[in-house]
Amino acid sequence: MERTTLRRRALAAGTATVAVGALALAGLTGVASADPADSTAPPVSADSLSPGLLAAMERDLGLDADDARSRIANEYRAAAVAAGLEKSLGADFAGARVSGAKAALTVSTTDASHAARITGAGAKAEVVAHSLDRLEGVKEALDLAAQRKAPKDVPVWYVDVEANRVVVNAASTAAGTAFLKAAGADSSLVTVARSAEKPRTFADLRGGDAYYMNGSGRCSIGFSVKRGTQNGFATAGHCGRVGTTTNGFNQQAQGTFQGSTFPGRDYAWVATNANWTPRPTVNGYGRGDVTVAGSTASVVGASVCRSGSTTGWHCGTIQQLNTSVTYPEGTISGVTRTSVCAEPGDSGGSYISGNQAQGVTSGGSGNCSSGGTTYFQPLNPLLQAYGLTLVTSGTPTDPPTTPPTNPPTDPPGGTWAAGTAYAAGATVTYGGATYRCLQAHTAQPGWTPAAVPALWQRI
Repeated sequence: MERTTLRRRALAAGTATVAVGALALAGLTGVASADPADSTAPPVSADSLSPGLLAAMERDLGLDADDARSRIANEYRAAAVAAGLEKSLGADFAGARVSGAKAALTVSTTDASHAARITGAGAKAEVVAHSLDRLEGVKEALDLAAQRKAPKDVPVWYVDVEANRVVVNAASTAAGTAFLKAAGADSSLVTVARSAEKPRTFADLRGGDAYYMNGSGRCSIGFSVKRGTQNGFATAGHCGRVGTTTNGFNQQAQGTFQGSTFPGRDYAWVATNANWTPRPTVNGYGRGDVTVAGSTASVVGASVCRSGSTTGWHCGTIQQLNTSVTYPEGTISGVTRTSVCAEPGDSGGSYISGNQAQGVTSGGSGNCSSGGTTYFQPLNPLLQAYGLTLVTSGTPTDPPTTPPTNPPTDPPGGTWAAGTAYAAGATVTYGGATYRCLQAHTAQPGWTPAAVPALWQRI
């Protein structure tokens, strides 16, 4: 199928309203504790997962409700453990993934001496030849080459942590080899695989709800967000440019694109008017809305579900992180590759694992009749790029999204540090006191625990 921008032209769209947002979580980007034994996962109860999400997981993954709850709990735990191990193993870390019905965690390392530490954290240790940093360095060279000139007949490339290689999917071996040569990449670390995949973008305030751009094309809301006191939602960058106006699913005036990046990345945010109230929910399309509790990133192999205004709910698994994909409009980097299907009009819609927001639909290939491959733009980088706060069920108040006018200088001692991704429940010290994180976020300069009670509670 042709890789094209699928901006759905104005058609009757299903009703929906999504709550979205996201702040960095303790996924694979680091956690407050360097010791994996200190990592904690949010509890999963029967009340915390929507019937709609459970029904979609049963349909698409063959899991009954109890199995789905168990798997999601294991995936949460795996994400926290993997984050701690990534930090503690440093340059020897070579990736993490889950597999099997129980989402068993495997963590790879280039140093066999780390095996005991990995198994002690409850994961299977795997010793491999190449670190994740080294493989991602090769992928970065490919990304830079694609920025100079989008490769012909090379739709996708990514780091395959299970194979411990960079994989380049190409229409022909010659096309893949030519791309490697143009990038000057180390071909000894790359596998060129023949592929007929032709991804395209799925373009056509509750996650998964429809909205319309300039009265014509249709996309889907990702998650409800805030920037200071301004309400809005996160979505895909290819759905609109800065200044593009939007109408909601009911065709009423809704908002305006404030930031948009595409190609390169595929993210955007829309500021909405006072008639639209952000909610921490994702449209379950007849099966009950899903509540958004945070944005902890899942690992490779984890289950993930998508809500969109064309095809509703569909589920699958995360195949690769930090993937690059070439659409007719250009190359997008940093997206996550999944086995979830999507169709035109689903672009921008919500990806969620359990109750943790993952990202917004970018594009893909195939459809929801025959199956397909779809890519999502991770949410946390989107939030960080535009200074947004994810609207969640656990938000006690509206935390700041920009530093104070006169931010404090460097913290007076302690473990808190700007730029660190903190998960809800993480503890830090600052100024001689101990604080507990109230909601997942990535710390910004000036967001010191003592200054931001919406994010931190003194204990």
